Amino acid sequence: MKLATYQDGSRDGHLVVVSRDLSMAHYATGIATRLQQVLDDWNFLSPQLQDLYDQLNQGRARHAFPFDPALAMAPLPRASRYVAADQEGKGLRLHERAPDGLLGVADEAAVPHGFDGADFGARLVVVTADIAAGASAETGLEGVRLLGLACELAVVDRDAMRRPWTTSFAPVLCTPDEAGTGWAAGRLQAQVQVQVNGRKFGLADAGRDTRACAGVWLRELARHRQVHAGTLVAGPVLTPTDGSLGYASLHDRREAEKADQGEPRTPWLQRGDHVRVEAKAPEGAPLFGAATVTLA
Repeated sequence: MKLATYQDGSRDGHLVVVSRDLSMAHYATGIATRLQQVLDDWNFLSPQLQDLYDQLNQGRARHAFPFDPALAMAPLPRASRYVAADQEGKGLRLHERAPDGLLGVADEAAVPHGFDGADFGARLVVVTADIAAGASAETGLEGVRLLGLACELAVVDRDAMRRPWTTSFAPVLCTPDEAGTGWAAGRLQAQVQVQVNGRKFGLADAGRDTRACAGVWLRELARHRQVHAGTLVAGPVLTPTDGSLGYASLHDRREAEKADQGEPRTPWLQRGDHVRVEAKAPEGAPLFGAATVTLA
């Protein structure tokens, strides 16, 4: 099933069920009003949401309405925890991110004080159930409840140091079964398309990225402490296997330019620039909608 959080004037928004093709939606009122409620009581509430999802896809949901991504907040606007995994050398390092203030599709990213420029990075995301401390990668994967897509923004200073400051999420999260055979061994087979200011920037095959194994991220996260339901875990910034297809971050493109031409030529993002990231199944079906963000 596919879920989103609609704006309703509150900090946490209102849970909606979204059709498989992302065309229709239905409020989950009567089952749950917030996504965190569902994650906390998954075994009881998710079957009820699945029934509503099936009715929506069959055209039998009485109060369905057209889904508007612009009305969606970040799926978990105030997550209990948000962690990003990054490859450092031959190892994986986890970085805690601020779990509040996450952006939805229509939210502008207000640049912080002392802004010189910004980078972005496309990341796949998993949302967890409770996972016990010391869990293996296989056990960790059993705790993956939902999949998603994010575009992380980082401030870049004059020394080209990158400091993550906010993240924009695609409007929809989906259960792993929505990907069918495209979700296997903790990897999602998906084509991730990146645009900057309306122009093609990169195309990544997420399933071929050897670092994109959610089980490894979750094993490392649970190494010393329990992981609580509703934790967001973002994988490393996606890297296309073929540089000719473009890149999923300005940093990677600038590094390639430096190696090929002696210096980077692509500028960092500035105020007014717009980034769009979207993942599609191998057959072209939409998965999460697009994560979009404009620097203000």
